Amino acid sequence: MINLHSGEFLQLNIVDLMIPSERVAHVQIGNNLEHALLVLTKSGYTAIPVLDPHYKLHGLISTPIIMESILGLERIEFEKLEEKHVEEVMNKSVPRVKTNESMKVCLELLVNHPFLCLEAENGFFEGILPRSTVLNRLNKHIKMMNRKAT
Repeated sequence: MINLHSGEFLQLNIVDLMIPSERVAHVQIGNNLEHALLVLTKSGYTAIPVLDPHYKLHGLISTPIIMESILGLERIEFEKLEEKHVEEVMNKSVPRVKTNESMKVCLELLVNHPFLCLEAENGFFEGILPRSTVLNRLNKHIKMMNRKAT
């Protein structure tokens, strides 16, 4: 059982809470913005990882980043969606941690980010740790503690 008082919640292995890379929507370097916008729209995510062909993480792309990159002075320049590539506009500042990172460090980062990208020691993208998953696990634990206290 997880116990907040004993620190057991902070001992959770983040790999057990992550969404594995096979299930994470992503785009690759070289994809154009039209493709990225399609993936974002179909997946319903706010941001997705940008990977190279070797599954190494290079950045994040989001709908607001794409829209900002095609805004002209007088109109939205939709033709740029085909011309520009994700690596030209992606956010290279990625909230990332190694798969062996502590829950405490992840919690601190998740305060300001909806998800963290998890990387193996060799730099390969392993998946994401969503804030919602961590909060859901914490919520279940608190409910269980409350039931035992009554």
